[in-house]
Parts: sequence; C-alpha cells; structure tokens
Amino acid sequence: ATCYSLKMSETQQIPTEEVQLEIYLSNGQKVKVNILTSDQTEDVLEAVASKLDLPDELVGYFSLFLVQERGDGGCTYVRKLQEFELPYVSITSLHSPDYRIVLRKSYWDTAYDSDVMDDRVGLNLLYAQVTVSWFKRYSVWSIKQKVFIRLAQTLKYYGYIKFDPCITDFPEKGCHVIVGAGNNELNFHVKLPSDQMKEGSFKVTRMRCWRVTSSVPVANGTANPSSSSKCDVKLELAFEYLMSKDRLQWVTITSPQAIMMSICLQSMVDELMVKKSGGSIKKMQKKRLNGSFQRSDSQQVVKSPPLLDSPDPSREQVVKLSTKLSSVSLRGLSSSNSASDISGNDFHGNYSFEGIGDDDL
Repeated sequence: ATCYSLKMSETQQIPTEEVQLEIYLSNGQKVKVNILTSDQTEDVLEAVASKLDLPDELVGYFSLFLVQERGDGGCTYVRKLQEFELPYVSITSLHSPDYRIVLRKSYWDTAYDSDVMDDRVGLNLLYAQVTVSWFKRYSVWSIKQKVFIRLAQTLKYYGYIKFDPCITDFPEKGCHVIVGAGNNELNFHVKLPSDQMKEGSFKVTRMRCWRVTSSVPVANGTANPSSSSKCDVKLELAFEYLMSKDRLQWVTITSPQAIMMSICLQSMVDELMVKKSGGSIKKMQKKRLNGSFQRSDSQQVVKSPPLLDSPDPSREQVVKLSTKLSSVSLRGLSSSNSASDISGNDFHGNYSFEGIGDDDL
C-alpha cells in the first residue's frame, strides 16, 4: 500500500470527467468501459458487469485486482481494489504500462462455482480464469467448459493465488518460500537453509490474529522515511497460529505482497462468516440515503481491517479473529495430539514438493 497509495491532496487535484478505462479478463482480453474519474471500485465493477451482460446477482462473485505484468510473461497480484478506491486514479497514478486492472472471481469456496456456471457469461469468465492457470498441463480445447472446470476442481491447488517468492521465519529464519492462498489456508512451499524442500499449510480458522507492518532501512541508527525511496519499504505479514492445544506461535512472511496476502486472509474470514450466518456472497444491495450506502444485515458483520499497521510496537494494531470466528471452531483445541497440529518438527517431515524446483525459489 505504501508503494501504490495516493495522498488525498493528489486525488483532489484530479477533475471529475468521463474517461475510458480498460479492464482485463484473466485470459488477456480487455473490456473498455466509460466511467467517471471519481467512480469508486463498485461503480467500475458494475460498469464492467453491464458491458459483459453479467447478471446483477453474480457481480458479488467477482472483484477487481491490481496486477503487475512481469518480464517472464507471468503476473504479480499487487492487491484487490478496495471499495473506497478510485480505480482510474489508482492505475493512472502508477505511470507504468506494466500495471493493469483485472477482473477475476473473488470467492474461495469452490461450491460457488456452480452458481457462476449456471450463467453463460459467468461460465465464460470462470473458464477463462481456469484455462490460464492450467492450459499448459492439459489440452483444454476439445473439452467442454463445465467438464474442464469440474476436472480442474479436483486438482490440489485449484483456485489458489500464487505469490512471488519471498522470505519466512518458519520453520527456520531466512527460509525462501512460495506462498499460495486458497481453500481457507496459506500454503507454504519452503526451501530450507539446508536446501531441503518442504511443504505445509496454515488454516485461517487456526489463526488467532494477524498484522501487516512496514519499516524502512536504518541509517546511522535512525530510520528516515523521507529520504528512503518507496522501494526500500519492507512489508511483513505476521500471524499468530494455533500450533497445538494451548500453544500459539507467530509466523512472519516478508514480502512486497504482504498486503495482498492480508486481504486474502480477510476475505476468507468474511466468506466463512457470511456462510455461517446463512448469508450470500451475491451482489450486495445498496441504497442511497443522504449520499451514503446502507447494506443488508448479513453484510454488516464483515468489516475490513486497516491495511497497514504501525511498525511501532507501542502503537501496533492487530486484527483479532477471536470475535469474528467465535462461531467457527478452532481445530486442535480438544486434543494436543490432533492430527492437524503443526510444529517446526512436523514441517520437516516428508512433504511432497512436486512441480517446484530450485529455480522457482
């Protein structure tokens, strides 16, 4: 967020006018929509849905993401665009053709795929996203869309967002790791200092809380944010995890994508809470009252945390899940010998690392 946010004074200098904004689909196709520079994320999302003829009840299944194209043909997910953002301002302020806004599904539970596939446009959007992820492994052109998606759903990492290689302190400090977010968990593919390759997962329902912190390099004993370039800012995601009964441990990930990881965790919790309350992730109905939006009761329980917390321990804010997940059971509480307990020693076990090589880390 530090690298991509705008000061309020900068946004106020941008006049409100009609512009054309390009939104990309997962397969590289783009949709041009006419919007206002002052339109927020939800307004732009609705404009894209209207252009694609996506039904209103399916709009809530999709979101807009800021993505950076890499030189190797891949892409890096920077973050999900937040409701208060002005997408046109966010993308144009970066002054780089490497960034684009991408439409993709925003849910984690694969059961929702059935809702999306019942509609022709929804099916095409989901198919485009899935084929981009898996077309190198399978010949998809002769397979019907729904059949192929059902096949893809059986794969281990279906629906996961894969992040760029980064650093973690688990199971040892300084480990290189590829983090994946999906299936209500963070999955770690770790390269240990001994060059061993291991895999493990951290379930969101066992995370008591998490935080994102930023820091700047220290010169002459003092940090001077004003003299540091934006790229010098270090972002860390740390979460407190229930390793076993009565044993919590902090796990830290150092990555420029820490905020995106935090947003993924938050959306997983939001989805669990909505399902637990019997709500729906379908498009939220909004009503304008005195210029403000009101949402249904089922959505009011879901509130996003601050994106960045202060690195100053005395002012540190933590996103606590104990209240959010009070009705969601925490695994491992009943027995310290639970099969789902994880520890540093467990993480050193014989985990499969199929498809991950040294070049990926």
